[in-house]
Amino acid sequence: MALIREKDSKRLHIKSKLMGESLVGQSFIKSLEYVEQFRALPDVNVLKIGGQSITDMGATAVLPVLKEIVENAGQHKMIISTGGGTRSRHVYAIAMELGMPTGVISKLGQSVSEQNALMISTLLMPYGGIKVGHDDISKLAAYFNQGCIPVIHGMPPYGYWEHLPKEGRLPPNRTDMGAFLLAEVIGAKHCIFIKDEDGLYTDNPKVNPEAEFIPRIGAGELIEKNLDDLIIERSVLDMILRSQNLTEVQIVNGLKQGNITRALNGEHVGTIIFKDA
Repeated sequence: MALIREKDSKRLHIKSKLMGESLVGQSFIKSLEYVEQFRALPDVNVLKIGGQSITDMGATAVLPVLKEIVENAGQHKMIISTGGGTRSRHVYAIAMELGMPTGVISKLGQSVSEQNALMISTLLMPYGGIKVGHDDISKLAAYFNQGCIPVIHGMPPYGYWEHLPKEGRLPPNRTDMGAFLLAEVIGAKHCIFIKDEDGLYTDNPKVNPEAEFIPRIGAGELIEKNLDDLIIERSVLDMILRSQNLTEVQIVNGLKQGNITRALNGEHVGTIIFKDA
């Protein structure tokens, strides 16, 4: 870039490659050069606590998961992201019956995810738990420096501007996507999805006992398989392929004690989905 001066010799402007461009030209966009993306919090782990898989099970599942998180808080910086679970599905069903558009359905799902964030942050209060919102991302470093465990609701803040799905009216970007995008934007160390299954299977193992476990797979390959059911939102797979910071995510069974600890330590515990294209 270079500075150019107006004819009155008083005002300076910046001359850059983007001046006068529409920013939609394909050849122009491909010609742009980028420096390596800045990672604001490369030592932080984003942990997504599943709504239906963990929170909806109540104390028998939630308390052991939080206990293991607290035990690791001294060694690992973590931000907890919460899912919506069964209550979000209930409100989705009512909203669809009433003809609500995708953007309104997205807002409804956000409110349920936020309720779970409030409960989780309250349980973590004695150990530094603090509920944060999307506008608090820039404050995360300060919270970590004070020994806090931030808890955020997982629904990404698209709200009324939610992307329209290819089919139906359900928001395609829900709490799994929110957790991934948070990890990507802060340049997190790990993005770990805490579920009630060992990881990804070829089908839902709760319904099909013959489903085969998949310990490791590329996001592109998984998209090509077009499995009927997935343990993670399909939109996350597309984002993994486009990611600049995160090259993989891991899905672990939080009901098995020690799995969260091992995943935080960098071990392969459940299923790893990686960027393969």
